[in-house]
Amino acid sequence: MKEFLIQKNDAGQRADRFIQKAVPLLPPGKMYKFIREKKIKLNGRRCEISARLAEGDVLRMYIPDEFFESAPKAPQESSAGEIDVVYEDENILLINKPSGLVVHEDDGPETDTLIARATAYLIKKGEYLPENEQSFAPALCNRLDRNTEGIVVCAKNAESLRILNAAIKNRELKKTYLCVTVGAPRDREGIIKTYLEKVERENTVYVRKEKTPGAKTAITKYRVLKTKGELSLVEIELVTGRTHQIRVHMAYIGCPILGDGKYGRNAANRKYHRKTQALCAYKLGFSMTDGGILEYINGRSFTVGEPGFVAELFSE
Repeated sequence: MKEFLIQKNDAGQRADRFIQKAVPLLPPGKMYKFIREKKIKLNGRRCEISARLAEGDVLRMYIPDEFFESAPKAPQESSAGEIDVVYEDENILLINKPSGLVVHEDDGPETDTLIARATAYLIKKGEYLPENEQSFAPALCNRLDRNTEGIVVCAKNAESLRILNAAIKNRELKKTYLCVTVGAPRDREGIIKTYLEKVERENTVYVRKEKTPGAKTAITKYRVLKTKGELSLVEIELVTGRTHQIRVHMAYIGCPILGDGKYGRNAANRKYHRKTQALCAYKLGFSMTDGGILEYINGRSFTVGEPGFVAELFSE
């Protein structure tokens, strides 16, 4: 028998989801079977699958010890590189992700990821102690492509993670980008609205002018800041946040992002010696309906310094 005392970072989630995180060796099928057989109890009573856990609850599991033998190890201090901190407090961490670094391991076989670096950073500071946590680990709330640089938000606790996830779902985080395009949009500013469909086997996104099964609405606002020859510096605001949205939309209007090997122009990429897209998530603003413990950050915005590609391509 193993007993779990529900802590602050465990509270608020469904019992089955907590169990899947706290006991990763327990297959979901067996978990649901043990719950039906009352071998998993909440506060001494039958545990309902959808029960919401509260701080102080006691979950007891009368199941074989083999399911508790080991657990995935958290990144250690020496396993990851440094991070560039844009802003930090007791609840959140804003990181300036460099181009070339993936955010999670599921992007490929790499072990050096942004989440590994952030976790190692918090372990080193003593703000995250894996041995004291049962179901929570620091989590990134937004994603950037491997070769896109800029601000990524990391939640330090479960409550912040819930608030930020809700804010992103409700489009309450304003994400602004800078990019360099090959060619200038016909209008100096405008809104691009299409439907985007991702083909997983190709890891490629296609524009659909009309709604089709699997296609999602995508809205991008843009404003041309300056031009130099065939290149344009463009500020972009994401209204929706679809995979490859900015890259696909700019290519769709005939102004692909410089350095984009998938949707761009190879001739221009070679001409300017760009192997990665000139794209940076340079500003992030908070405007949350229900800020909760993050209410203090409402109305604030954070920026990173001017991306290197701007000076490189637009210096006089």
